[in-house]
Amino acid sequence: MKTSVLKRAKKVLRIERDAIGRLERRLDGRFEKAVDLLGRCLGRVVVTGMGKPGIIGQKISATFSSLGIPSLWLHPAEAAHGDLGRVTGQDVVIALSHSGETDEILHLLPVLKKIGAKLISVTGSPASRMGTQADVVLDTFVKNEASPWGLVPTASTTAMLALGDALAVALSEKRGFTSKDFAALHPGGSLGKRLTLRVEDLMRKGTANPVVKESDSVKKVLLAITRARAGSAAVVTARGKLAGIFTDGDLRRYIEAAQQILRRKVSTVMTRRPKTLPGGHLAVEALKIMRGYRIDEILILGPHGRPVGLLDIQDLLRAGLV
Repeated sequence: MKTSVLKRAKKVLRIERDAIGRLERRLDGRFEKAVDLLGRCLGRVVVTGMGKPGIIGQKISATFSSLGIPSLWLHPAEAAHGDLGRVTGQDVVIALSHSGETDEILHLLPVLKKIGAKLISVTGSPASRMGTQADVVLDTFVKNEASPWGLVPTASTTAMLALGDALAVALSEKRGFTSKDFAALHPGGSLGKRLTLRVEDLMRKGTANPVVKESDSVKKVLLAITRARAGSAAVVTARGKLAGIFTDGDLRRYIEAAQQILRRKVSTVMTRRPKTLPGGHLAVEALKIMRGYRIDEILILGPHGRPVGLLDIQDLLRAGLV
């Protein structure tokens, strides 16, 4: 029984994968024309579809919006009862229908034309009425659905979703949409944190950021680290510039080799040329350095190479970046 379930699941994934592969090979100038039409849109991208394609359309509309392209979802049945008032002559409508003969959408076409909105039809039947009346028709034909008896929309809706994503991403790149633009539209959640949190927002400052002198004893440095509840201390020169870092790891490496380590100057046991970041960098950049060098702390530098903060892996963990 378990074997047959896995066999069916793998077949479903294979059918849907092949549907996207064939869709990729069919992409041609019509796709470029659709992106150009969307790029010249002065209004919004209106997405509509009935049934399962309608659900896919809601996600496509959300993708456009998240990439800075104003978009709205329009239910075709509700549109015929007043919601067509949301559509203007400056909008581009993307209509989804596998057959291209969905009654609820066909009833809208003459009105959309009268309003002056442009139409992109996404259908598995380009020769259908919805396909032939469009300004641009994009072919999402699939050889067969992944469901038993080939009746339930599966591979066809997967192809529609993939094509919608391709349209949104291609258009956003054409418009020069950047990660900063993306961050402005995603202030919440983990995505927002990764794109907006900077090292200054998370680093330890003041008494929580132990800074010691090269001439200080290891014992004094350890006391400073303990008071700050940190795992390391920045070591500076007499002029306050960064000279190195002393970590728990440095202590462990030297304690067996030297019985008198606590009396030694920290400059003799610290790690020179530690990993640092100037202020202003994103916190995820600090995380990348930590992971790359397998370290738990990174020093944040201010003007003239002076340490102004300490960023610990635990700080990133509490912020939800790890």
